[in-house]
Amino acid sequence: MAHSEVIDWLLDSDPAIRWQVERDLLGASESVWKKTRAAVSTSGMGARLLAQRGDDGLWAGGPFFPAGWDMEGGGPQPWTATTWVLKDLREWGVAASALGDTAHKLESVTWEYDDLPYWGGEVDVCINSWTLSNGLWLGADVDGIVEWFLEHQLDDGGWNCEWVDGARVGSFHSTLNALIALLDYQLTSGDTKRVGGARRAGEEYLLQRELFRRRSTGDTVGDWALSLAHPRRAYYNVLAAADYFRAAAGADKSAPDPRMRRAIAHIRSLQQPDGRWLQGHRLAGDVWFHQDIGKGEPSKFVTLQALRVLGWWDAQTPAHG
Repeated sequence: MAHSEVIDWLLDSDPAIRWQVERDLLGASESVWKKTRAAVSTSGMGARLLAQRGDDGLWAGGPFFPAGWDMEGGGPQPWTATTWVLKDLREWGVAASALGDTAHKLESVTWEYDDLPYWGGEVDVCINSWTLSNGLWLGADVDGIVEWFLEHQLDDGGWNCEWVDGARVGSFHSTLNALIALLDYQLTSGDTKRVGGARRAGEEYLLQRELFRRRSTGDTVGDWALSLAHPRRAYYNVLAAADYFRAAAGADKSAPDPRMRRAIAHIRSLQQPDGRWLQGHRLAGDVWFHQDIGKGEPSKFVTLQALRVLGWWDAQTPAHG
């Protein structure tokens, strides 16, 4: 499949994908991609998820789990509750105005953990990552969560959701999610100084490990790191990490770090002869609907992200270094 055919295939998609193709792969004018992005709220996946909001401002009746969820024996993590939906809507480009009074209604909601106030965040790094990004998007007061991240960064530069159970070394999953949230804060507020040091230390945590290796042995940290999939939810993979570094480089006006080259080579190696990438896996758990294709089938979200990352890398790195 020629490159133009791959682009045509990507454009024949939900507006949540199409506007990103227009902006990131085609370099379309702002007026073009913004018009497409505006349609995410009124058609396709975005409209379907917005329609599921309850009168209380919640999805599935709960902040992180559906109302009445059996924490002990309920099976795989469901992805239908409020925080997960807000994350999806935000990443798809839905305008904050389409959420109406959701942010206000969530002011009276508390987390399942210790009844902590929703916009104050929780004790879990990943939950706080999405809450910070969602709050910035919706205009909620989430400034305290920025301080929480600065206070809970570990000595190795990473973060770990299991710090409450005594973890003192970083986690790939937690560190990437924390970095994404801090970059969102920087881009929204323009405040580079406040989070710049924490971001650099977190980035070093990943770069010292070449995005997928154990620092101690050089071994691959796990097959999960190399499986490219959408949606990734809470979980790490090298494509998501590379896409973070692409966005960070744009914000910081910096060049790609050469320590990413093996991760980039892995992403490139998974491109199929027809120019597309396959879905690496699909997470178990209830969903409102599946956003992407099943395991082993050509994925539009993964292909979009891979082409975006490789386009950035190749433009900045001579001879695909």
